[in-house]
Amino acid sequence: MEAFITALNGLIWSDALIYLCLGAGLFYSILTRFGQVRHFKEMCKLLLSGNNSDKGISSFQALAVSLSGRVGVGNIAGVAAAIGFGGPGAIFWMWVVAFLGASTAYVESTLGQLYKVEEEGEYRGGPAYYFERCLGWRWLGIIFAISAIIACGVFLPGVQANAVGNAVTQIFGDGDLVITSFGEVGTHKLIALAVILLVLGFIIFGGIKRIASFTQIVVPFMALGYIIMALIVVFLNMDKVPSIFGLIFSDAFTAQAGFGAAIGWGVKRGIYSNEAGQGTGPHAASAAEVDHPSQQGLVQAFSVYVDTLFVCTATALMILITQQYNVVGELTDGSFIVQNIAASTEIGSAAFTQMALFSVFGQFGQVFVGIALFFFAFTTILAYYYITETNIVYLNRIFKNKLPTIIFKVLLMFMVAYGTVNSAGYIWNLGDIGVGLMAWINIVGIIAIFLMYKPTMRCLKDYEDQKSAGGEITFDPVKLGIKNATFWEKRLANKNNQTE
Repeated sequence: MEAFITALNGLIWSDALIYLCLGAGLFYSILTRFGQVRHFKEMCKLLLSGNNSDKGISSFQALAVSLSGRVGVGNIAGVAAAIGFGGPGAIFWMWVVAFLGASTAYVESTLGQLYKVEEEGEYRGGPAYYFERCLGWRWLGIIFAISAIIACGVFLPGVQANAVGNAVTQIFGDGDLVITSFGEVGTHKLIALAVILLVLGFIIFGGIKRIASFTQIVVPFMALGYIIMALIVVFLNMDKVPSIFGLIFSDAFTAQAGFGAAIGWGVKRGIYSNEAGQGTGPHAASAAEVDHPSQQGLVQAFSVYVDTLFVCTATALMILITQQYNVVGELTDGSFIVQNIAASTEIGSAAFTQMALFSVFGQFGQVFVGIALFFFAFTTILAYYYITETNIVYLNRIFKNKLPTIIFKVLLMFMVAYGTVNSAGYIWNLGDIGVGLMAWINIVGIIAIFLMYKPTMRCLKDYEDQKSAGGEITFDPVKLGIKNATFWEKRLANKNNQTE
């Protein structure tokens, strides 16, 4: 089974997907005239604008929910894996995919807002919805929805939970070993699992409002605290910073681990971390209460910067400055190109980051990473559940046969339990398969939408024109020649009726 999963992962994450992700980001960056740079000030302004409603959440809450999905294990263990397998140069390619991916995030999140619907008293949207309503390709919407349910409800939660279990073991040790169906499991890991499941169950049974309320408090503080720790490490080692950035840039093109390894691991871990183009961000973006679809698109573009340029860079600098990392060779003989720490240190985990902070802060550093990892991973699992639920609701609309969401809540909690107690093994490969499947479907789909209808470009121009003219921001899809944006058509009609 492990060999099959590894082979499937290699097929999905071939060079074709890597260059498709980079190419799509560059394509939309050019088309939007690098809107991710031109509208940076507007992004910051929009973060705190808008209010929630009975049916929707605020722009900031939508940012927090999407960031809870973007800021996760990929920011701690994923960055360590990128360095361990791709060398320091992989970080440069994470930056590239974040910069270009911000434009992709704008496009997919604007589409999510544009074609959202009101169902069960909440706003719902995402790739499945815009494939059906914009392209008329219901079959593609169904395929994406099924892929998202499998990826976010089955594959990906185990990755996050596995990292939490490893972090607890790194801090407190295994404790007493208990024989289970999954082999011997330490009591400390089991206690962590019990806490996760208890809090997770309470929140996911409360819907998007409870998820948004939780994440809007936790996400900003956890990200800010983590960045502050990194800044302290940087400040204490200011003399090393220029050489570290020099190493990242030089290794990006003359990579010790090979150019292919640097770009491959940088792009793969970058997409896994910031999720730009993956199709997950539009789900939270669609739930936001905004005046214009482009507003939430710009907010979500900013979230990519927060995830990769801030949080991932913080992790990379801590690891590289303290030199708490190894880089494996291209050969499969277990040899290292760079070996600064014990060969037994697990690369696909939070160990590099924990050891980096331990070298500066002692035991407190290890504990801090464990706590950060717990909250990063936990909030990501919440985001995965919301994505799963949204796609279940979509399929219920299509097949008129209500799938009980409680089954998927229990299934997700089971996968969290499995991921926590299981050894890392192919857990990361399962996660990569889920990410890769959604990315393939979503990127091909949004490119098809551009080639046929160009709705996001029309939205952006309309928003820019209204901002230049001043006055109240409104949105009329019919005026722009955009069809099937029925939510916005009804909203405008109701607004006009109220003013008459």
